[in-house]
Amino acid sequence: MTKGNKIYFVSDVHLGSPALLNNKERELLFVSWLDTVSKDAAEIYLMGDIFDFWFEYKKVVPRGFTRVLGKMAEITDRGIPVHFFTGNHDIWVFDYLPTETGVILHKESFITAFAGKRFYLAHGDGMDAEDKGYLLLKKIFTSKILQWLFARIHPNVAIALAHSWSKNSRLSKKIGGPDFMGEEEGLYKFAESVLKNEPVDYFVFGHRHRLADMKIGENSRFILLGEWIRSFSYGVFDGKTFELKRYIK
Repeated sequence: MTKGNKIYFVSDVHLGSPALLNNKERELLFVSWLDTVSKDAAEIYLMGDIFDFWFEYKKVVPRGFTRVLGKMAEITDRGIPVHFFTGNHDIWVFDYLPTETGVILHKESFITAFAGKRFYLAHGDGMDAEDKGYLLLKKIFTSKILQWLFARIHPNVAIALAHSWSKNSRLSKKIGGPDFMGEEEGLYKFAESVLKNEPVDYFVFGHRHRLADMKIGENSRFILLGEWIRSFSYGVFDGKTFELKRYIK
């Protein structure tokens, strides 16, 4: 099969969120999006928080998401790379998703190139130097000791605890997070710091549940991908231009 020439980016789908009532409908829509974009995709980038919660035990995987997992496996079986970034909600992805679905797992940001353009890619959490509370929380959640201890809890109890935590998240309050602050955004300032040492054409982030396409530096763009709670947005690069779009089936 001949691969397409477009690069697709999507973030913050939050599949299975207990704070939302339309999880089945959103999952079906997301599978439809994956199916549609795979027709002309060279690569697909899932930029974090695709699942509202994910934890891999050695012998158990979270219930649900079979349509999404199957579609990801189908796409990678066709030779189209699917990249999966861990976000702050699905930070505990280990080897199950890469092994079973063929996705390429990314736990850190990285720079890559498409059609001669350099892209800085990351979910976006933990990059705001001013967010001391979250930086501490992320350090706790990435602790190998905590992960080992959490794995000792029976899955029924562990997942119930995780869902209880999620019910107190910003999704349950029907908000997208703090208002977008433009050049005062922590992520924007982080991108500015990267530009001092690295040439980057596009910074692409999720996490903030906001849509943005701004100039940064002399010739670079700062992109926020939005979310799949209300906007159902995504980004696409065709080799010449980057566009933010909304998926309407």
